[in-house]
Amino acid sequence: MPSLKALRMRINSVKSTQKITSAMKMVAASKLRRAQQQVEAARPYAQRMERMLGALAASVADSPSAPPLLVGTGKDQVHLLISVTADRGLAGAFNSNIGRATRTLARKLEAEGKTVKILAVGRKGRDFLRRELASRIVGDTTYAGKKRIDFTDAEDIAQRVTAMLTANEIDVCTLIYNRFRSVISQIVTEHQLIPAPPPPDQAEATAALAGATYEFEPDEETILARLLPQNLAIQIYSALLESAAGEHGARMAAMDNATRNAGDMIKRLTLNYNRARQANITRELIEIISGAEAL
Repeated sequence: MPSLKALRMRINSVKSTQKITSAMKMVAASKLRRAQQQVEAARPYAQRMERMLGALAASVADSPSAPPLLVGTGKDQVHLLISVTADRGLAGAFNSNIGRATRTLARKLEAEGKTVKILAVGRKGRDFLRRELASRIVGDTTYAGKKRIDFTDAEDIAQRVTAMLTANEIDVCTLIYNRFRSVISQIVTEHQLIPAPPPPDQAEATAALAGATYEFEPDEETILARLLPQNLAIQIYSALLESAAGEHGARMAAMDNATRNAGDMIKRLTLNYNRARQANITRELIEIISGAEAL
């Protein structure tokens, strides 16, 4: 059995850890409120934009002049996977879930004869994917040290994707991120960006477009040239916000579990300490009584 001094040091160490995990839980809860508000504000716009462009892509899919950002290159050979994770750990399985999902999708595509390229957003995802898929990583982005993710950050990623598409380096682009559902639940989501996926209510969207006449001002090409890059940045920005909110929720839950586990450990160590202390006292009393009887 460990000595009393070793048990006291262990109890003090666990108490210090408990204070840290409790403080991290409160910080994550505070950041979660702001991140959740941003997500809820951004979702309707991003979803409506995606549905509109999905319906537009379905209507011009057979047009040879359709923009590549809308309908892709017409091929399905080179896939770009954008993996969105956090820059910090201590968030349970938040980062590893995205890493495993990206790895699984990459292996599946390669088994089908496709070429896979990976753009890692977040230090944890980059480190995870480097272990097995280092040769597929064509770039990485981190936001370590930034207090808040801005729309310009998403625009930088969108510009990189657009440049790769323009140079015919990719055919399909898929975004992999954690979608925030609640404090204790984040859903790993695979969202195809290029070509634009059809809307869920495809029949309704097609019927609505079939009987409608649209007038474009100034013209279709000018509007799409401005709208498509903006939509790409909006979808990426929405994923970054979802991931940020999910990170804070996952860290809050992980630190709450760690705090409770530390409390349970302190109880067990305290019980062992009291037993060891009582055993020492009993042994000393026996020695004193035995010595007195010997006299």
